[in-house]
Amino acid sequence: MKLLVTGGCGFIGCNFVRDHLREFPGDTVVNLDALTYAGNPENLADVEDNRNYRFVKGDVADFDLVEKLFADEKFDAVVHFAAESHVDRSIENPQVFLRTNVLGTQSLLLAAHKHGVKRYVQISTDEVYGTLGPEGEFFETTPLAPRSPYSASKASADLLVMSYFTTYNLPVLITRCSNNYGPYQFPEKVLPLMTINALADKELPVYGDGLQRREWLHVSDHCSAIELVLQKGVPGQVYNVGGVNEKTNMEVITRLLEILGKPASLIKHVKDRPGHDRRYAINADKIQRELGWKARVGFEEGLEETIRWYLDNRAWWEKIVSGEYRQYYERMYGGR
Repeated sequence: MKLLVTGGCGFIGCNFVRDHLREFPGDTVVNLDALTYAGNPENLADVEDNRNYRFVKGDVADFDLVEKLFADEKFDAVVHFAAESHVDRSIENPQVFLRTNVLGTQSLLLAAHKHGVKRYVQISTDEVYGTLGPEGEFFETTPLAPRSPYSASKASADLLVMSYFTTYNLPVLITRCSNNYGPYQFPEKVLPLMTINALADKELPVYGDGLQRREWLHVSDHCSAIELVLQKGVPGQVYNVGGVNEKTNMEVITRLLEILGKPASLIKHVKDRPGHDRRYAINADKIQRELGWKARVGFEEGLEETIRWYLDNRAWWEKIVSGEYRQYYERMYGGR
């Protein structure tokens, strides 16, 4: 199989590319990534010399580039990770999110339909469902009710994807996941940010009362679910992917500080995010029942493993914090 992965230099994408090449060594993976601030080619430095891996620098919203790539490569399948994904950034600059997340998805769908792609997997988020009260879960049939520019852009993309199934019979699939954590996550996200701050004895900013509840999913479990959907999922279906690890933000941060041996006095409550969703909880019965997937990494184990990764890979995140990582990829890929 020849597979196009978009956003493969990002957090979840790089883990998926690495896992796929290991599990399917005969497949070819082409990684299309614009290398915006969160895209780091060093995330895949260990596969750069793999003859079945190729990196292409480019923007998914650049239809001419996407069209040429599809025409030249004749892809069998697409896994679309590429997205602007930070809620705070979407509040500050929603235009960028609409361009990448909506127009970029449309660009890929158009090319995938034109060139007869056999499988198209859209990586989405539980945030498209909105927020929950103290009880209940998100099901695949839960109406979409996004509450931020980020989640609205992802919900719009999901609707576009399903329209291509209904209108053009494009064999699309959608996955919607809960909060991911694990190695290579960009330091603006909560776990790496809090880990790095705690190591430097800096304040840990916590929105509001910190009692917002999230379900946590280790990136390795997420990638295994995506792989199953790619290989065995039924076109036209949505699959929720959740880790069955619901925690408040305060519970997660308090445990992180305990593991690092740092005091709770580092926690600083700050003004809450506008429109902050209070609770997410995913029901993943469908993917378990139909495809046999189940999360395998418990939260305690996964959190300790993740913190250990950041401790063991200081050089990786220090380059990001200092901005040095951008010099690397501009030198390596700036002219391509």
